[in-house]
Amino acid sequence: MPEHPGFDAAPSLLITGGGGLAEIAESARLAEAAGFAGAWTTEFYDRSATVSLAAMAAATSKITLGSAIAYGFGRTPLVWAAEARDLDELTGKRLILGLGTGTRRMQQDWHGLDGEHPAPRMEELVPLLRRLLRLNEGPIAHDGRFYRLHVKPTLPVGPPPRTDLPIYLAGVNPRMIQAAGRVGDGLVGHPLFTAEYVRDIARPALADGAAHAGRDAQIPIAGYLTCSVNEDRDVARQAARATVAFNSTVKTYRVVHRHHGWEKHAERIREKWTAGNFAAAVDAVPDEMVDTITLSGTREEVRTRYAERWRGVYEHTLLWPPAFTGMDGVRNVIDAFAITPDSTNAD
Repeated sequence: MPEHPGFDAAPSLLITGGGGLAEIAESARLAEAAGFAGAWTTEFYDRSATVSLAAMAAATSKITLGSAIAYGFGRTPLVWAAEARDLDELTGKRLILGLGTGTRRMQQDWHGLDGEHPAPRMEELVPLLRRLLRLNEGPIAHDGRFYRLHVKPTLPVGPPPRTDLPIYLAGVNPRMIQAAGRVGDGLVGHPLFTAEYVRDIARPALADGAAHAGRDAQIPIAGYLTCSVNEDRDVARQAARATVAFNSTVKTYRVVHRHHGWEKHAERIREKWTAGNFAAAVDAVPDEMVDTITLSGTREEVRTRYAERWRGVYEHTLLWPPAFTGMDGVRNVIDAFAITPDSTNAD
C-alpha cells in the first residue's frame, strides 16, 4: 500500500499505563527525544487517560499527544468538554482526543449503562461535545436520544484553545467505524487490525460513514500495532503471541478473525483462556496470526517488517509494546525506531 502524503514520517509510541504516571511521562519524553511523531496513552479500570495526558504534556513540548482510547461514555459531555479544553491548553494544542465505547460488558459493568446502541450514542455525543467547546458563544439546550443537557453560563466563558480539536473514535465492527466517518476526525484502529482488514473493511466503512454525512475528506486512522522487540526473537514473539491471545478472547472483535478465516483459532483461544489455562491459550495462537497482526522479533526484524508490511497502512501508526514488558519493552521499541541517535539515554 503506497504512502499517502498525509502519513506520519515516523510512527508514534502508544504507552500502556501499568507502570504508573512517572513511567508514562518518561516514555513520552523518550519518544520525543527519539524523533517519534507522537505519544498516545490508554485508559482502563486502573488508569485515567486524561491524567496520563497531563503527565505526558509536562514531559514533552513538541510531539502530538493522544488518547487511544479514553472511554467516551465514562464522563458526561460537559465534563469531557471541560477536560478537553484544559488538556488542549496544557499541551499547547498538540492534543488528539481519541474516544471509544469499550465492549458492551464494559459499558454495563464498569459504567452502569445498558450497553445498547453505542454507535448512535457516540454520533450524538461528539457533535454535542463540539458545541460545548464553543460554550463561549452562548447557552446550549440539548434534548437528545441519549443526552439531556441545558447549560446557561452565569459567568463569562472564554474561548477554547481550538474549536476544531481533533476527535477520533475507536471502532472494530463496520457500524462503529461508520460512526467515526460520520462525526469523527479520525478512527482509532484496534490492536487486532491487519493491513488486509484496514484495506477491505475499515477504509470502506469510513468512506461510507463520511458519504452518509456528506463529507468528502479522507478520514485518517491512528492504528494500534503490537510491537514486541527483544534480542531473543522467541521471547519477543511469545510476548506478541500473548497480546494477540488476550485480545482474541473478546467476541466483539471476532469480525477480524472471520475476515482471515481464524474463527476456530479464536474459539480455541477463548475456551482455554476462560478455563484459566492462560499458557495454553497463548500457545493456541498460530504463527500466521502473530505474523499478520504484530511486529515481533529482533530490532532488525521489526524494522524490516514494518517497512515491508505496515508503512503507509495508517496515517498515525501507534507502536504498542506489550504492557507486561514494562519500560524495557518501551525502550526496546524506541531503540528500534529512533530517528535521533542515543535517544533512549537522552537527558
